[in-house]
Amino acid sequence: MKVFGSSGTRGVANDELTPEFVLKIAKAAGTVWRSDRVALARDTRATGDMLADAAASGLASVGADVYRLGVVPTPGAQAYAEREGVPALMITASHNPPEYNGVKLIGNDGIELAIGSLERIEGKFLTEAFEAVRWSETGHSHRIEDARDWYISQLLENIDTTKIVDTNLTVALDPGHGAGSLTSPEFFRKLGCDVVTANSQPDGHFPGRNPEPVPKNLRDLGRLVESSGADVGIAHDGDADRAIFYDENGDYIEGDATLAALAAAQLEPGDAVVSAVNVSQRLVDVARETGSTLELTPIGSTNIITRIRELEDQDVTVPVAGEGNGGIFFPNYRLTRDGAYTAAKFLELLVDRNASEVVEPYNGYHNVRTNISYTTDAEHDALLSAAEQKANESDAELNTRDGYRLDFGDAWVLARSSGTEPMVRIYAEARERHRAEELSEEMEDALRTAKASV
Repeated sequence: MKVFGSSGTRGVANDELTPEFVLKIAKAAGTVWRSDRVALARDTRATGDMLADAAASGLASVGADVYRLGVVPTPGAQAYAEREGVPALMITASHNPPEYNGVKLIGNDGIELAIGSLERIEGKFLTEAFEAVRWSETGHSHRIEDARDWYISQLLENIDTTKIVDTNLTVALDPGHGAGSLTSPEFFRKLGCDVVTANSQPDGHFPGRNPEPVPKNLRDLGRLVESSGADVGIAHDGDADRAIFYDENGDYIEGDATLAALAAAQLEPGDAVVSAVNVSQRLVDVARETGSTLELTPIGSTNIITRIRELEDQDVTVPVAGEGNGGIFFPNYRLTRDGAYTAAKFLELLVDRNASEVVEPYNGYHNVRTNISYTTDAEHDALLSAAEQKANESDAELNTRDGYRLDFGDAWVLARSSGTEPMVRIYAEARERHRAEELSEEMEDALRTAKASV
């Protein structure tokens, strides 16, 4: 059994991800951490209280006092963990649909656990080798009231606030009813921005839109930018560790274009930039133009973090890293994906240019993404076998670091298993939309045919 995927563990709440399951994860994590204090936070999901209670019980049973932060973005929980020098457990399913929930584990340095640490906890979970303490040594819960306020304060300390304040920006913000609803509106106002909002009431049923910040879920934001005359639109996912943008015309900005623009502003010759195997050619171009090295990993924040740490141990500077889904790292700030910080760094680029002008150099590619769900192991295996066969039959350059990426020089297509949901994802990119759609459809047809034969 594989407990942890590419970004923690997730499942349908009270079905796959039960209180009993979360209790066992907390007991396993607490056993490995051996810390007398652990922070516990959650996003706004309707099942968050229930699962946080289960986690608190598990941690207390192995002797840890639980410092309950309440609803706070994942990067806010990470900031607290770093400040206090304690590990943290975050109840969130990030961008997944409302019925999902999950667990992320954070070290006492404020960074999501690396693969080796997760494997140790997974071992304790599977063997149930928990170190329960005597009744008189069980932990107690403490409410922390200032976690969100302190998070906003330390964000402001790490941003060039004067530059942004002087620009007099109007920001259209869609935190999607998630944890960012309680922090990002205040943060951007303190940056001197006029802020107009959509879907800004914290609500774990996500009535206005699903948590994933993709174009089909962000129509309200595009309309809000247009109607308000905003300079930029900003959207978060459920735990606000991502930022996705709309330009001043109300047009969606591809996350890969945002990453390329931010990387171009950060990278110097000899630096490294880390991304995943679904990397856009945009970032490949930026790395080449800046004299930087592009390092690729399997998809998922855990894999990117692990590679950044390896490079830093080799004294390689990594000023920026991330994926085109809006999850971007600025390791000189903190080795954390932080949607509010990412958005502020993008606002710094708007001092003398419109948002559309910032990303215009990186708009020459088209991206297509398709998901194929499965319900059984047999269907999953058939989908991946079909992807492998498609790869073997192609004359494209093949990368199997995470799934099957076929690079044709002018375009590429990737098929891989999701680390967070029961589906195989297909990504394609080309300079011409019809070419990206063609590659995606060819892969999709092969996989769906294989699935239907099971």
